[in-house]
Amino acid sequence: MLKTLADQIEDLLPQTQCTKCGYPACRPYAQAIAAGEADINQCPPGGAEGVARLAKLLGRAVIPINPVNGVERARPVAFIDESLCIGCTLCIQACPVDAIMGAAKQMHTILPSLCTGCDLCVAPCPVDCIAMIPVTQERSGWAAWSQEAADGARARHDLRELRLKRERDENDARLAAKAVAKMKEVSACVTNTPDEAAEKERKRAIIAAAMERARAKAAAPSEPKD
Repeated sequence: MLKTLADQIEDLLPQTQCTKCGYPACRPYAQAIAAGEADINQCPPGGAEGVARLAKLLGRAVIPINPVNGVERARPVAFIDESLCIGCTLCIQACPVDAIMGAAKQMHTILPSLCTGCDLCVAPCPVDCIAMIPVTQERSGWAAWSQEAADGARARHDLRELRLKRERDENDARLAAKAVAKMKEVSACVTNTPDEAAEKERKRAIIAAAMERARAKAAAPSEPKD
C-alpha cells in the first residue's frame, strides 16, 4: 500500500508519544506537519537527528529544536518509589504505551524496557513518588533510542488506543441498554393524575434525548488516519 506523506513522517518520529510537540501523540503531529500546520522542530525526543530526518524527507532546511517544546536530553526512564506508591492507578492511566504494571490500591511498577521517558506519569501522581532517571549517559535523541524501540512503542500505543475505544464502546452499549430498560419501565407505569402523566412524559423525554445522543455518537464517523 502506498504510504501517504503523514505515514512517511510518522515513520521518522521516535514514537515516545510524549505530547511535547503540542499534539496528543506522534500520529497527529505527523499529520500536522504534512498539512503544513506544524514545523519539523517540535520533537525534543527525536533531537537534532530527528529534525534532520524530517528535513531530508520534506526538502527543508535543518533548524534547531524549538525550546518552547523542550530540549534534547539523555533518555530518561520513570522510576516509582514503591514505598510511597498508594496504588491510585493515575500513572497507569497516563502512560501512553502501557509500560506500568499495577492495580488499584496495590503497588505499581515501571517496566523499564517499555518506558519511552515521556514524563506523562509524573504530574498525575498525588504523592510525588515518580522520578525520571536518565539512563543513556551522554547519548540523546535517536542516539539514545532505536528503530526497534520506536516500533514497539508505536505498536503498544496503537493497541492501547484500540482497547480504550473498545472499553468506551462497551460502556456506551451498557448505558444504552440501561436507557432502553428504563424507557420500558417508565412506559409501563400507570398514571392516575395529570401531574403523574406529566412527570411520566418528562422522564420519557429525558431518556429519549439521552438515547438519541448515544445513537448520534455511535453513528458519528471515526476520525480518519489522514
